[in-house]
Amino acid sequence: MSPAGGNPEVSFLISGLVLGVSAGISPGPLLTLVMTQTLKHGIGEGIKVSLAPLLTDLPIVLLALFVLHRLTALDTVLGCIALFGAGYLFYLGYESMTFGGADFTARSEAPHSFKKGIVANFLNPNPYMFWFAIGGPLVLKAFSASTMAVLVFMAAFYLLLVGAKCVVAVVAGSSRHFLKSRLYVYTVRGLGIVLCVFGFIFAKDAFHYFDWL
Repeated sequence: MSPAGGNPEVSFLISGLVLGVSAGISPGPLLTLVMTQTLKHGIGEGIKVSLAPLLTDLPIVLLALFVLHRLTALDTVLGCIALFGAGYLFYLGYESMTFGGADFTARSEAPHSFKKGIVANFLNPNPYMFWFAIGGPLVLKAFSASTMAVLVFMAAFYLLLVGAKCVVAVVAGSSRHFLKSRLYVYTVRGLGIVLCVFGFIFAKDAFHYFDWL
């Protein structure tokens, strides 16, 4: 699947940027930990948590690609995965579009931020769901276009995923009111609409696997 027309590298670059920034700023277990560590121990500790996906996601990505590659000849299974991915994207989109502002509370806990980030992200079901239902299929599609398309997608995704969380940590450490501001709320809601657009693209792919289109 190439979410946008034209040059495949550009298409997957856009996909990586959109999905990365959406995952980076949307509330979830890892972002909550970023915020609690920032509010309690300072910006540096929040940034340490933000870096956790760079280590924890590698085995998840490899597992997802291994399993999905084995299923490449099974159109019905791939259709079901694409439908699940579409549903998951619609769910994420709905959550983002109904977002009313973050409410993170600092807790009395020792730093150990990098270790906590690794544990929290590795035990978080969201990365598994993302890479099996959304990221994995996209990487396989990118690989069918070119190796550069894969590299561009992965680089863009993790640059924005980690970068966005680092930015949130810096902003929250400087101004705790920003995460309840209209700008942040509307940004998250706008990304929710974009996620739903990606959901429709995944649903269209599923219909092709099922020969419904």
